[in-house]
Amino acid sequence: MAEQFELLALEARGKVGQSKSFREEEGNKHPFRVMRDGALAVAPWKQALVFEGRCYQVTVGTFSTPVTGGGAGTILDQDQPELIIDIPSARAIMLMHVRADCQLPLLAADSEEAEILLAIDRLAVTGATATQGTVETPVNMRTDIVGGSGLAVVSAVTTNTTAVPTLSMELAHPVKIGDVQGTAANAMWNGLFLDYEPEASPVIVGPAAVLLYWGGTVATTGFASVTWAEFVRSETI
Repeated sequence: MAEQFELLALEARGKVGQSKSFREEEGNKHPFRVMRDGALAVAPWKQALVFEGRCYQVTVGTFSTPVTGGGAGTILDQDQPELIIDIPSARAIMLMHVRADCQLPLLAADSEEAEILLAIDRLAVTGATATQGTVETPVNMRTDIVGGSGLAVVSAVTTNTTAVPTLSMELAHPVKIGDVQGTAANAMWNGLFLDYEPEASPVIVGPAAVLLYWGGTVATTGFASVTWAEFVRSETI
């Protein structure tokens, strides 16, 4: 007699999590997240981190007042970034989006140059404080969460940082060079911007620093907005 087998259906259940996502420790079992009607909830990884309240934003410049590059001078000054994000040893971040927009003056001469530089110091914080620039308070991307960032953020740095930053990694570096075909004082050049939104975001583990500069052979002013996801260091390794 042929043997008969009965296949038993397995019922999979998830955890309803419509308003926010949830996270487990390494090695623990984790139910998948569903909506209240039972539909499987799948969100882009960035949006999921925003739901968790792990994402922060900071801006450089206020309303219609930009920050002058080069530490309020002209050319890029390694000791005086326009934005510093110091990441202590207990934290790690993933840059999600960096946008910087610079305003360029009339060309004074042929081959004038302006640039924006986004870089990382992989090994140390700068120790920047209010004595070097403007202390910024990161804003959570969930508007019902106030505070919580463990990073030190300083913008518009005009005095050398406590520790000289080392530019271990350059993430983006747009450059614009003016080309005069007529009278220099009447020549215009288009604006300069940086729009960094990596598909695979670097994991920046503290102690480390994110550094944003702009400047050139002419006075360059600008604004910036930086968004990142922030973790306790043990969650990323």
